[in-house]
Amino acid sequence: MTSSKTQYNVALRGDAMLTSSRWNKGTAFTMAERKAFGLTGRLPYRVNTLDEQCQRAYDQLQARDSPLRKNSFLQSLKNQNWVLYFALLSRHLSELVPVIYTPTEADAIASYSHLFRRSEGLYLTFPDQDTMEQDFLEQIKGRSIDLIVCSDAEAILGIGDQGVGGIGISAAKAVIYTLIGGIDPSRALAVTLDVGTNNEELLDDNLYVGWPNKRISGEQYDQFIDKFVQLVRKYFPHCLLHFEDFGVTNAQRILERYRDTHSVFNDDIQGTGAVTLSCVMSAIGITKTKLCDQRFIIYGAGSAGLGITKQLRDAMVATDGTPEEEANAKFWLIDKHGLIRQGTPSVREDLRAFIRSDEEWTSFTGEVGLLDTVKQVKPTVLIGCSTHAGAFTEEVVKTMAAHCERPIILPLSNPSRLVEVNPGDANEWTGGKALLATGSPFPPAKMPNGKDYIIAECNNALIYPGLGFGAMLCQSRKMTDTMIIAGARRLASLSPALKDPDDALLPDFGDAPQVNFEVAVAVAEQGIEEGSAGVDWSKEEVRAKAKAKLWEPVYAEYVYDKDGEV
Repeated sequence: MTSSKTQYNVALRGDAMLTSSRWNKGTAFTMAERKAFGLTGRLPYRVNTLDEQCQRAYDQLQARDSPLRKNSFLQSLKNQNWVLYFALLSRHLSELVPVIYTPTEADAIASYSHLFRRSEGLYLTFPDQDTMEQDFLEQIKGRSIDLIVCSDAEAILGIGDQGVGGIGISAAKAVIYTLIGGIDPSRALAVTLDVGTNNEELLDDNLYVGWPNKRISGEQYDQFIDKFVQLVRKYFPHCLLHFEDFGVTNAQRILERYRDTHSVFNDDIQGTGAVTLSCVMSAIGITKTKLCDQRFIIYGAGSAGLGITKQLRDAMVATDGTPEEEANAKFWLIDKHGLIRQGTPSVREDLRAFIRSDEEWTSFTGEVGLLDTVKQVKPTVLIGCSTHAGAFTEEVVKTMAAHCERPIILPLSNPSRLVEVNPGDANEWTGGKALLATGSPFPPAKMPNGKDYIIAECNNALIYPGLGFGAMLCQSRKMTDTMIIAGARRLASLSPALKDPDDALLPDFGDAPQVNFEVAVAVAEQGIEEGSAGVDWSKEEVRAKAKAKLWEPVYAEYVYDKDGEV
């Protein structure tokens, strides 16, 4: 664990020290360090504490009058001083994560070429693929890497294809891994896979900084992705490779292709599925039922919807011993064509296990909508990941509640303006019976007895940094379903609702670092138990090993050494 007693031998001096985001302390360099590194005349006299620097930076941040300007300020701070950047974020976690990540980061990515000041991470571009290995080696020279986050930017944060701007989401995810998961930022690498863009606005923009070409596909695309993955496997066989915001036609396919040969993770599929599983586990802990007792309607059958479905299905198989085919029959998936059944046109291959028989719906001649499905299925769980605002109407919610003592309703679409139902309305329409969680923050809802019902935020950041840290910690060669389920079960066990059924289904986001630490421990313990780990520890050693591995944003002591780190 990095602490104030940690000492590093550093080879940089003068301006090189002050312009290194990893080593710079700004006005916090001690007098001894200023003399040793040639900084005495480059800094004003007084030595500040990290707390004083955070106060100054926070005051400067508050002077910015919009979330996007705050995002830009924080990006600049990150480029100057990692410790100060992460220390400031950690002191104002709930307030600032929406600024550096969703929803504000989407605006920053959409404006990437116009806001561009300084490159970050690794840009791998299709026309330069012949030099990909050389470019990769230049970036990682002298570095040990535990985490690589990559995106091809086809499906960015609900705003679609953003081309080279995808580096923004890769970098933001890496930041969350450090901020909430405790990953050393010097051991993380953000990558954008620039395979072109089909976004006409970008292609017509003379300031666009990416490859101004239509997005490649098919065999060319697969070969490019594979060349990158094989470089990761060759040079960092134990690192976690995190896929982010790939399009629906590629996300699941790429995950399945590599998940048995490397530790890969797709947050849109597995992270969303895992945190939703935790939420449902918490809810059924209140209803005193099992996963296999539920009837699930999943409204939205894209990467997130399918990821949620498969995660719930796999957990049902693993925890309840339900045969997979029987577990598949517990799900009704709805997309833009209505209920996915045999007569639905152009069903994706990865959805075929969940196609409903037309014989179940002989009374319907056209598409089967959400309300029709609710009336016939009488679901116990209704999950929305459609970005179809208001889809869970009063009639839908009341129809569900009429057949279910404690309906579990999870409108998860982001941002909040696209949520399927306002949780306050769902709470009112069910007379306070609904168990609720959303994908974005919402204020508490009023119960009939006047008590506030805390709406849990089903935020991937409550679990994916811990899932990743756990896999990195035990050096697993793959992220197994059972490791993910172990992490989800640990998160569910921390639910405030298990102590008070009218409390939130998931812990508060402000507790995300502590929660993710527990998730990481559970994941690493499972990896060791099942033999997936690459370490020879016992399960009893995991917690201490995890604590020792955590990176914290505090200043270390530096000693000048011409042969030291740079």
